[in-house]
Amino acid sequence: MTALSAVVTTAVLLPGAVGTATAAPADGASACAPLWSATTDYAAGGTVSHHGRNWSARWWTRNENPGAASVWADRGACTGGESDFVVSEAQFDAIFPDRDPFYTYQGLVDALAAYPGFANTGTPQTRAREAAAFLTHADFESVGLRYVKEINEANYGRKCDDTQPYGCPAGREAYYGRGPIMFSWNFNYKAAGDALGLDLLNDPWLVERDPSVAWQTALWYWNTQNGPGVMTSHEAMVGGAGFGQTIRSLNGALECDGGNPESVASRVARYERITGIIGTAPGSGLTC
Repeated sequence: MTALSAVVTTAVLLPGAVGTATAAPADGASACAPLWSATTDYAAGGTVSHHGRNWSARWWTRNENPGAASVWADRGACTGGESDFVVSEAQFDAIFPDRDPFYTYQGLVDALAAYPGFANTGTPQTRAREAAAFLTHADFESVGLRYVKEINEANYGRKCDDTQPYGCPAGREAYYGRGPIMFSWNFNYKAAGDALGLDLLNDPWLVERDPSVAWQTALWYWNTQNGPGVMTSHEAMVGGAGFGQTIRSLNGALECDGGNPESVASRVARYERITGIIGTAPGSGLTC
């Protein structure tokens, strides 16, 4: 119980600039085109599917990822296609063998549309490392995805920042930690909801009702927020700074620079395990 309490209260999510998200898949989506291939040449007008969306080429292209390169135009959500996320469902199951049923692989794949550059930028090794780093922090913060919400109810009332002009309309105790990184605080629910097109400020419970929304809130923080760090976690992984900088962005104020070396070591060990499952090397810059 002591270890669990330490885990679910570690993430310190601070206010910051809101990023831009692509709308999540909508009902009535068209059928998915054939999966994009890095080794195929595509002429202008060529259509592919990638991460559950259709994309068309604006001009000739090869080995430029849809969602991460301007050559591709987003044609919207599609149905009936295969997942080409860098982490397979079998690998996801191996990473989180004892997870709560709420955390579905499909929920994660559906959430990818919100930030198409995530685990989709750079070399195959870079993409795999970013996915592994993100899933590592989910593994650490929610104890192997066993918990959908923070279990220490004594903390619930502490996650309302009264200094914000919009206050806490869902109630002072409504903004407790939820989802893969125990997403919390009214200002984060407001900012993430605005970016994702969801009214999370008034309905924070949506994060514990909808698996895709839960993953989207984690991706919002990962892709748009520095936290106590100097770069977003996405920037750290695609720019080569390494896994250690993602620790700093998520919880560096408490863990880095000797603050809690045991937690840092635990995150690194989990990252090395997960990169092993995915089949990529962890790279350098592992600690903070």
